[in-house]
Amino acid sequence: MSGHSKWNNIQGRKNAQDAKRGKIFQKLSREIYMAAKASGPNPDDNPALRLVMDKAKAANMPNDNVERAIKKATSAGEGENYDEIVYEGYGPGGVAILVHTLTDNRNRTATNVRVAFTRNGGNLGETGSVSYMFDRKGYIAIERAGLAVDEDTMLEDVIEAGAEDMLTSPEVFEIYTAPEDFTTVRDQLEQDGFKLAQAELTMVPQTTVVLDDDQKAQLEQLVDKLEDDDDVSDVYTSLED
Repeated sequence: MSGHSKWNNIQGRKNAQDAKRGKIFQKLSREIYMAAKASGPNPDDNPALRLVMDKAKAANMPNDNVERAIKKATSAGEGENYDEIVYEGYGPGGVAILVHTLTDNRNRTATNVRVAFTRNGGNLGETGSVSYMFDRKGYIAIERAGLAVDEDTMLEDVIEAGAEDMLTSPEVFEIYTAPEDFTTVRDQLEQDGFKLAQAELTMVPQTTVVLDDDQKAQLEQLVDKLEDDDDVSDVYTSLED
């Protein structure tokens, strides 16, 4: 984990995600629905719902959409059922890829994911083929613009809050936590008055791969195809940002 920065990747993909805002809202609605259906509509008592609601807020999803998904989940009847499935494989240059999906049709999703890999320089692998190369971590980014805190003071604050590690660049402080400590650290930093530019549970590669420009362009095309799929929630890679 140490030394791996997510910030460049987050910023680099922001414009592409803005262009897909309607599709992103649809996916978030599905995640909110599942979280609320599983453990109730109150985010204070449902950490999974709180996480996806924070994710929706970061994506500027309207509150009406969030409330509609929660209401749908808590209304009478069986409703919809989705399965969480993780696909694993390799992209151009041997980059490891994890694809997290939420689907009501396993056959459709498996076919779409396989086609995206094979048509864009990748290979779909077996379960367990690359997942061991990633660690689940909490990730928090705090932009430094206008922040009157030096690196040493910030490090003291985040360690005291319970974080594991912090990376510093001229633009941002990137904070990593154990997954079980994520909400505690996030809430403490917010209470301390910090504005969080990003806060999420994520998959962090243990090692990263450097690609040339052609391979990177092909990988970006593969990731775009995967993220375009309605059933795909998140895509993680071991690309060196």
